[in-house]
Amino acid sequence: MPDVADALSSAPPAVAWWEVHSENFLSPGGPRLAMLDDISPHYPISCHGVGLSLGSHAGLDAQHLARLKSLFDRVRPALVSEHLSWSVIAGTYLNDLLPLPYTDEALDVVARNVDRAQQFLGRQILVENPSAYVTFATSTMPEWEFLARLCARTGCGLLLDVNNVYVSAENNGGDSADYLDHVDGALVGEIHLAGHTIEDEGESRVLVDTHSKLVADPVWDLYRRTVQRIGPRPTLIEWDLDLPPLTTLMGEAARANAILTHARGQNVRAA
Repeated sequence: MPDVADALSSAPPAVAWWEVHSENFLSPGGPRLAMLDDISPHYPISCHGVGLSLGSHAGLDAQHLARLKSLFDRVRPALVSEHLSWSVIAGTYLNDLLPLPYTDEALDVVARNVDRAQQFLGRQILVENPSAYVTFATSTMPEWEFLARLCARTGCGLLLDVNNVYVSAENNGGDSADYLDHVDGALVGEIHLAGHTIEDEGESRVLVDTHSKLVADPVWDLYRRTVQRIGPRPTLIEWDLDLPPLTTLMGEAARANAILTHARGQNVRAA
């Protein structure tokens, strides 16, 4: 990240916006926040959270929520998002985004937490579909329906991660194209693209959402199909591990931008 930050300072690239993980910038000072202060006057910022734990039955951590609000008041992000997952139990934070069963009871929990977050923050949040490695036999609805009902109940939006749709479908025997065809485009406020890793061990094959590779060709195909149907949306290339040179990231962003531009004939840029 310091290499990328240096590149931004010396020769700001022609992208529309940048996204940061909110939890990396919750300290009241320090070099990370100073770096964000340097970038935010020049680009709109999207804050993407990984620790709010919208699926926690016990509710949201008030201190964590207050620290997020302090960050958002400082940065004034254009978009704020979180994951459809849980990661906190009895005050202990787990280093993972854990899945939920898609039931009416779980929907009640998530909707209650989203309502509280939006009221406290004073703004809409986008909720991201997760990457899944298991499914619950107790689920009573598909993921896309759960998210649509959540948006209808709370007024939140959807952060559509196309790579997560593909990874989940490949791991659990779903149909990624059918999933995306059911997504209401009016709910989508942002799209994520990322690379995944394929782990083969004998007859076992698992796709892992590592954010450490180029976006796979099948994911590009799904993305193209989706924006042709719903229209252009702000699109982010996620790359968290094994960061390549900035030119590689810019190449992925340019590819997304070309698809966006072709879909509506507009000069829309990807981040």
